[in-house]
Amino acid sequence: MPSETSVSQTDVLVIGWGLAGLVAASEAVLAGKHVTIVDQESRENLGGQAFWSFGGLFFIDSPEQRRMGIRDSLELARQDWFGTAGFDRDEDAWPRRWAEAYLQFAAGEKRAWLKARGVGFFPIVGWAERGGYTALGPGNSVPRFHITWGTGPGVIAPFVDLVEKAQLDGRLTILPRHKVAALLRDGTRVVGATGDILAPDAAARGIPTTREITGDFELRASATIVASGGIGGNHDMVRSQWPERLGTPPTTMITGVPAYVDGSMYSVANAAGAHLINGDRMWHYVEGIQNHSPIWPLHGIRILPGPSSLWLDAAGTRLPVPLFPGFDTLGTLAHLRKSGADHSWFITTRQIVEKEFALSGSEQNPDLTGKDLKMLVSERLGKGPMAPVQAFLDRGADFVVADTLEELIRGMQALPGGEALDAASVSAEVRARDRELDNEFTKDAQIAMLRSARAYRGDRLIRTATPHKLEDRGSGPLIAVKLHVLTRKSLGGIETDLAGRAIGADGEVVPGLFAAGEASGFGGGGMHGYRALEGTFLGGCLFSGRQAGRGAAASL
Repeated sequence: MPSETSVSQTDVLVIGWGLAGLVAASEAVLAGKHVTIVDQESRENLGGQAFWSFGGLFFIDSPEQRRMGIRDSLELARQDWFGTAGFDRDEDAWPRRWAEAYLQFAAGEKRAWLKARGVGFFPIVGWAERGGYTALGPGNSVPRFHITWGTGPGVIAPFVDLVEKAQLDGRLTILPRHKVAALLRDGTRVVGATGDILAPDAAARGIPTTREITGDFELRASATIVASGGIGGNHDMVRSQWPERLGTPPTTMITGVPAYVDGSMYSVANAAGAHLINGDRMWHYVEGIQNHSPIWPLHGIRILPGPSSLWLDAAGTRLPVPLFPGFDTLGTLAHLRKSGADHSWFITTRQIVEKEFALSGSEQNPDLTGKDLKMLVSERLGKGPMAPVQAFLDRGADFVVADTLEELIRGMQALPGGEALDAASVSAEVRARDRELDNEFTKDAQIAMLRSARAYRGDRLIRTATPHKLEDRGSGPLIAVKLHVLTRKSLGGIETDLAGRAIGADGEVVPGLFAAGEASGFGGGGMHGYRALEGTFLGGCLFSGRQAGRGAAASL
């Protein structure tokens, strides 16, 4: 039974210490306000989900782009963003405004603001979400994916430092193991939060912790910011919000975020008057693989694929144009979900894997995360797959390695769900694709795209293998990878204005309540619309956290 009650007062209360919460808290402290941060987890998890990220950031017309020969512009980025977002609802009024404001930020002070805080960037710009439709359709027209030097830990570092220094100075309080159950109200105004104090738990970062209650708390605040993240760790909630346009919800999924990303604050914020919008918009990957060394339950890793692997559905039929690896995440998800199976396949070669396979997550990229230049050169430009990729080849449950196509297919069929695979279809797809490489000419759109991609220096250096036949013995053994749906992001959330103030169902501001990060759909209740351009999730946390922190401070 609870044995402790805690009551306190603060200027600004921040619920959640992920990237958005840390940025919001930092901005409020810099504005001279006392801040209290609460989180349901232990101190080991400071930084939240962002700690585990690859650290991709979206910039427009950056020095890195220009050095790589990329000509970007705000106008082109706006064309790409709105073509990808597909805004079409009355509720998209604030998300549209947030999208425009974020584009201005990404084209303007975002990079300098981060550089001033010591954040650096890998010089080669990645090309994610390539689209493959028309100029007005979804996708990035040019490479815009900037990898942070230090990955996710490198992004959160300056804000962790500021928060911890403010704590030492007495300007900020951090309260771990405080789980918010309700927001306090005085009339229509939100004036803080109440909840449970959870038992201490020394589990390492990312590992689920006990929910034993030892007490309760009441924390009064002049402004309250909800920065509690999304729903990706709660499969039941993901399925309940799964939209018909993405087919049927998967029976089985793997999880791309820790278990504490549970969506519990949505109903709490809603009960206090916040309007939840666009809950059916979500972002999940289809290139998920089971982690051979899981940290949280059903822990999955995303393959960040280059464009060369042959992509087949569960039956062995090739995915249609332009659903190539790295082109259209949600278009591919929708297509595969309508096929009825929870998995699909890459067929590739060791040469492709060496050049193109990267794994999402800070822990899967020790060279970038550790800022180890020597390791980076040897790992990414040396012979053989990177060590984390090789570990999956050796130990991953979803990998099949074989010298012949027939042997490969038998190995694929031996995995769970492999009985759906039609061997004749797989053979026909592989060999038809390979025949297209006999000439400089081709009708195969993927092969034409591969040749085009290598015109970009970044793709040629580290992202796109020299086009070759899959059955070419000189390209190494054949490799098949069973791919799962991997949960990740909520694209909807608490509706907010550009100051991060929560909006109620009546369209009016909820006094005293703010929201940031994934809890606000990364701003406005869904600034990405139906789809995202990649490199925009961390950036959305940075921007919305900054806006909410400044907005909350200015309101006092």
